[in-house]
Amino acid sequence: MNKDMIITVVLVVLVLISVVQAVQLNTIKSKISAGSVSVSQPTSTQQTQQQAPIQNTPTMVGGC
Repeated sequence: MNKDMIITVVLVVLVLISVVQAVQLNTIKSKISAGSVSVSQPTSTQQTQQQAPIQNTPTMVGGC
């Protein structure tokens, strides 16, 4: 395969991926506007798990 053919194949694949993502984005957007997607608040255990690594970090990090 020559260089031009490889570039063409790569471009076609990238365009196909972008079309699929555009369709997915449009689907998500329509579901949100229709109200079929619900948003929930994180539970207290989820909040604790997210904050725990921040609290365990050292105050001083190595440097110069």
